[in-house]
Amino acid sequence: MRRLTFGTSLLPRFALTSIRYGISKPNIPWTTRTLSQRRLQTTGLTSFDHEYDTIYALSTAQGRAAIAIIRISGPGWRDIYQTLCPNRAPPTPRKATLRDLYDPTDSSNILDSALVLHFPSPKTVTGEDILELHVHGGHATVKAVLAAIGKSQSKHTIRYAEAGEFTRRAFQNDRLDLGQVEALSDALSAETEQQRRAAMRGNSGKLGRIYEEWRQLLLAARGELEALIDFSEDQHFDESPAELMESVTRQIGPILSAIRRHQAGSRCGELLKRGIRISLLGPPNAGKSSLLNIIVDREASIVSEEAGTTRDIVEVSVDIGGYLCVFADTAGLRASSLIGGVEQEGIRRARAKAKDSDLVIVLASVEQSDQLNPSVYQLASGQSGLSTFCDLESLKLAAEAEQAIIVVNKCDSTRSEALTSLLERTGNRLKTLFPGKPPPMVSISCQDAETSDSNIHNLLDILQATFGTMTSVVDDLDLLGVSERQSQLLSACTDHLEQFKDEALQGEECDIVVAAEHLRAAAVCLARITGRGEAGDVEEVLGVVFEKFCVGK
Repeated sequence: MRRLTFGTSLLPRFALTSIRYGISKPNIPWTTRTLSQRRLQTTGLTSFDHEYDTIYALSTAQGRAAIAIIRISGPGWRDIYQTLCPNRAPPTPRKATLRDLYDPTDSSNILDSALVLHFPSPKTVTGEDILELHVHGGHATVKAVLAAIGKSQSKHTIRYAEAGEFTRRAFQNDRLDLGQVEALSDALSAETEQQRRAAMRGNSGKLGRIYEEWRQLLLAARGELEALIDFSEDQHFDESPAELMESVTRQIGPILSAIRRHQAGSRCGELLKRGIRISLLGPPNAGKSSLLNIIVDREASIVSEEAGTTRDIVEVSVDIGGYLCVFADTAGLRASSLIGGVEQEGIRRARAKAKDSDLVIVLASVEQSDQLNPSVYQLASGQSGLSTFCDLESLKLAAEAEQAIIVVNKCDSTRSEALTSLLERTGNRLKTLFPGKPPPMVSISCQDAETSDSNIHNLLDILQATFGTMTSVVDDLDLLGVSERQSQLLSACTDHLEQFKDEALQGEECDIVVAAEHLRAAAVCLARITGRGEAGDVEEVLGVVFEKFCVGK
């Protein structure tokens, strides 16, 4: 029987890493280092040259403010405190204390009166001793205090922090997992209420605990197979190889189902984070540009009675009910025989944008039947020669879209009784054009946008309800915190588990070594999500994540 050896001893790898990278800081015994520190050191991802530096930074925004918070983390915090507050006892842990801060080069120069707080390790944001200085927020005061910190004398290196370094230390000291670090980055960049909520879901740590639990289950299942591989020739097992594989397969089933739910949650979460992409489609002069300008409350797109004004795609972001929306005003769709090359390119781009959108809004309009180009499709006719018109290609793109809304514009051009009848006929016609459930239809008047008769508020209500449906997660709201990177790793994990199941279905022909390798690969994918276990690219991922962080976080 073939054998594979999985895993290696930590100590030999540490010895090798020490030789290669010159690690010579045994100040903290190997056995008392955190799991993350041991993982990073054994994989050779860091030499720990800066692990024991004391870092400091301004954690509040630059510029004049009432209060500015300067955060200090590391073993040299006491030396910094004694430099700034000579002959004063350190503050009681977690109790704000008023102290005068002195210039270390001139004991008569008081820099500021500040609130000083000390948070002892390990229960701090970084897992290290933290000293916070709450000083007055004037530029000169902040600059002077930061300069004084840099002049402090200590046996530990004291330096200004790099971007994201406080959070990096929190990860290395097991205060945060990698998923929480990503969620923190999302929270810092959140611009809308729904983005904030999604970020906070991922920051709870619940997802990391779930993924770690799955990883441990996969390790246990793999252990059963490894035992069979290594000892089947020497030991008697109560279960045959086929029975053992069947048992392990039953353990994998619930994990696979749960992963698929998390992937669905990721799709919803990504809509909230990157914004819901919306395309405005319809024939020329249906009111697409006017509607866009009303929604964003500014003249983002040119409005003209001349057909074909919009040639390229005009994209505008706006917050609607806490949802980030990216509207795209596109060229009006009409027969290519009537237009030039530039407008044809605009129409091509409009079609491509519609196919790439999360939601399509098709504008129809109420017009006089004898005033519209015959190439535009008549949805329904009503009294006084009025009809609703649209173009068939826009309706076709709406039918292919995941979500669509039909908006009938220019409803100020007819009497209310006639309009009600016309809209009813239009709705009936849409039912025949859209198989299954037709998209919702709403009538508006961009001309009367300043009045309650415009019905724009009703359109916005429908949009918010649609956004809620698109981003709803039925069983677990925390799934909104699943990031795109995590989703990709979950997908890779699913692939490995499916390959394991395919191998297990071979029965007596099953290769247990290959099956065990699929379980190992699946567990590694989960480890890369949280940064736990054998996650070899943790430092590389952290580098990408921390590019978005500001200094002081």
